[in-house]
Amino acid sequence: MKKYLLSSLLLLAAAAAQAGMGFTELPGLQDDGPVSVFYPSAGEDRPMQVGSYSLKVDKDGQPVRGNTRLVVISHGSGGSPWTYTDLARRLVADGFVVAFPLHRGDNARDPSSPGPDSWKQRPAEVSRAIDTVAREPRFAPLLSLDKVGMYGMSAGGHTALTLAGGRWSPALLTRHCEAHIAEDFQTCAGLTTRLTGGMLDGLKKTVVLAVIRQRFSDAAWQSHHDARIQAVVAGVPLAADFDMASLASPPVPLALITARQDRWLVPRFHSDVVLAACNKRCELLADLPDGGHGALLSPLPPAEAMSGLAKDLLLDPPGFDRGQLPALDDKISAFLRKHLLP
Repeated sequence: MKKYLLSSLLLLAAAAAQAGMGFTELPGLQDDGPVSVFYPSAGEDRPMQVGSYSLKVDKDGQPVRGNTRLVVISHGSGGSPWTYTDLARRLVADGFVVAFPLHRGDNARDPSSPGPDSWKQRPAEVSRAIDTVAREPRFAPLLSLDKVGMYGMSAGGHTALTLAGGRWSPALLTRHCEAHIAEDFQTCAGLTTRLTGGMLDGLKKTVVLAVIRQRFSDAAWQSHHDARIQAVVAGVPLAADFDMASLASPPVPLALITARQDRWLVPRFHSDVVLAACNKRCELLADLPDGGHGALLSPLPPAEAMSGLAKDLLLDPPGFDRGQLPALDDKISAFLRKHLLP
């Protein structure tokens, strides 16, 4: 306890000494997209506009030594780094360097290949993002990469569970959708359509199942191990296609965040099943009773950039208080500090 308290005090001193949150983009490896990096910097934050997002960062500023640890964040389907910048700022304030890979075919620039095709390649993209930061002369001397943290939300939560030791297969997703197409429809259909209670619902379920059976019949187990990743947080993860026995005793500390009003990934088919399988080996970091699927996005994507269905699934349900998110970010950072710092 004394050692952890001392580490925390030193961390607070380092955070107080830094002036800003640096931001830079590094070219990815193996034709990956750019890796966005946020980090403790020596300069002052200045306004930066990225599309509809207004940020305050020290763009390409001089990095300063923080707590020597890297955290990789895996964005959700069709996502980008910009909806996780509040969490990134909390982590940077606590001394972390934060890296975002842009997942190929499943990001805001290119949403062409969501689903299992993306999920198969995402964990390796996380590993290559670590390699990218490790090769960058500005960051390599400031980091110890034997203990890297991982946070992922939604499809990024699926990536996080894989990197926490889970194995999954597309065939298990098909089996899940065959059993629960009505109760967990958006997991199976994504943003293609929704059930309305009308006369076309039966046809929609039939078509969605036909497509899934055709595309996702592969029963081969998918997994990925990176020994550098030593603590994982999965926020509202897609998890119905996992072999839960593989998550019963994760080799690294694993925490989950759930949102009870999530209608895209209904908790009882996803995070709740992981927590039941994991039992005492996983930590429920937070349960948001009024939170929807987009509760962990901060800032939220602009409403005008979303389809009607995406708005319905991602915008906050009535009664959800975004004022609780800074405390949630504190919990995420505290979990990672606890398991990654000396």
